[in-house]
Amino acid sequence: MSTLFATTVASAKPRDADYKLSDGGGLYLLVRPNGAKLWRLNYRYLEKHRTLAFGAWPDVGLADARTRRDEARRLIASGVDPCHQQKLDAARAKVAEDDTFELVAEEWVAKNAREGMAEITLSKIRWLLAKAYPRIGNRPVAKITAQEVLAVLRAVEATGRYESARRMRSVLSRVFRYAIATTRAERDPARDLRGALTVPKARHLAAITTSKGAGDLMRAIEAYTGHAVTLFALRLSAHLFVRPGELRQAEWSEFDFDRCLWDIPAEKMKMRRPHRVPLSRQVMKLFEQLHDLTGTGRYCFPSFRSPRRPMSENTVNAALRVLGFGQDQMSAHGFRAMAATLLNESGRFNPDAIERQLAHMENNAVRRAYTRGEYWSERVGMMQHWSDDLDRLRDDVRPGKPSFGRPYSATA
Repeated sequence: MSTLFATTVASAKPRDADYKLSDGGGLYLLVRPNGAKLWRLNYRYLEKHRTLAFGAWPDVGLADARTRRDEARRLIASGVDPCHQQKLDAARAKVAEDDTFELVAEEWVAKNAREGMAEITLSKIRWLLAKAYPRIGNRPVAKITAQEVLAVLRAVEATGRYESARRMRSVLSRVFRYAIATTRAERDPARDLRGALTVPKARHLAAITTSKGAGDLMRAIEAYTGHAVTLFALRLSAHLFVRPGELRQAEWSEFDFDRCLWDIPAEKMKMRRPHRVPLSRQVMKLFEQLHDLTGTGRYCFPSFRSPRRPMSENTVNAALRVLGFGQDQMSAHGFRAMAATLLNESGRFNPDAIERQLAHMENNAVRRAYTRGEYWSERVGMMQHWSDDLDRLRDDVRPGKPSFGRPYSATA
């Protein structure tokens, strides 16, 4: 039966030695000579006398101490030692504090790297996470609120990067879902913010899509006076029209020059499926010349700073600016749109063959089931046709004379 009152606890004075004020059920207030007032619970567990500490008054009031006593007695009744449970809860709390967002995020990134995620994708993820770390990196992942995540995203939005904010929300959500899967969090606060961000306007990457424009571009490329490796990257961007990341990360080991073939492994592809690129005669010659410059290393287009890394993703775009093509005129990715547009306009090739060479995935599942063919023979001829026409467009300087789409000879 409880015997203490709040006023009794508040007015208890220190003495020369410790003394106790009992409250019943094993609960008592231990008053120390220095004036400290500590809540304790005496109990028996497995025939042994034990004492459990509940904290100090006034941080823990009389009502709170009684509530903790009752919880401890319920644990004893269910066969659990409350001292052991208290230590276990403290250990779990410490682990939860140590499981910061940054620690969990880096662990998730490492897992994706082991599973073969493309390096360019990992780089973008790391870039987005680095922007989140200053605000929530040191926070326990289980305690981060939707308001905290929104503050991170708003900071990115404030710079006008709406698409980056949208992608960051997706990345943060994936980290939280990983934390849930590894029992370090119970919910994903980023999920609740899907409607909170500014929707970016659709933006098409700048591209030249006319025969005349393509000819002007090819002539400008041939007049480039910058780094020789960059010149080859510009030329091959036009002839191969692969994604910029696929080209700059190309490795010499991926090429079979006897078969005029480039095999791009699945982990480097956006759609995570291997891709084959036929090499035209012009492309074969360009790679032969490039091999004299970089053939002793791993990458066809190594970084200017270190041969152990591929060329920077900004190199081709920067070269286009040097050549006088503005951001609204042409981009590294624009070589794909240029090829797709002019090849389709020629009317000489199956659109599915063009899409397959672009490594696009058919969105319609039913249609995809019927277009699984590689169209390999047609693509081989198409890539030679494309290189031939790029050469014609480059060499045809007479104004107003269309040169794209001239009859293609299989023996040319």
